[in-house]
Amino acid sequence: MFSKTHFVIGLFVALYLLPYVNYKIVFFPIVLIASFIPDLDTLIFPQKDYRILRVLKSDPYKNFMHSYTFCILLSSVLAFFYPVLALPFFLGYSFHLFFDSLTVQGIAPFWPFKVKTKGFIAPGGMAEKSIMVVLGFLSVLMILRYILNGI
Repeated sequence: MFSKTHFVIGLFVALYLLPYVNYKIVFFPIVLIASFIPDLDTLIFPQKDYRILRVLKSDPYKNFMHSYTFCILLSSVLAFFYPVLALPFFLGYSFHLFFDSLTVQGIAPFWPFKVKTKGFIAPGGMAEKSIMVVLGFLSVLMILRYILNGI
């Protein structure tokens, strides 16, 4: 999926769960940031093929970064040092993984096991655009509700 779709997904998740958390000012940005972390290599270096970054563009790296194994590992480290950040980080990261698992490329959810989950959504296709539009519309409605009623 494209970065803008992951942004809208992270925005929707953060807005939907915002009334249920205590540290709203921390929760919201961490969910959004974490929803981009699995694709960090493509965000920073989208087209260049630097020799030093070949490891970051390799299949084993992609499998590692796009796995719940890594998500749980990072969330556990955060829970130990910064407990307030652990849940929003886990939510943003895991929703990214869930929606990537619905794509035709899929992910290896429990790396180092080679089992992949694949779905039917083609990146940039109609299904991805529909998800982005629907979740974007729902996010705008939630923002309006929060503005009018307060959180």
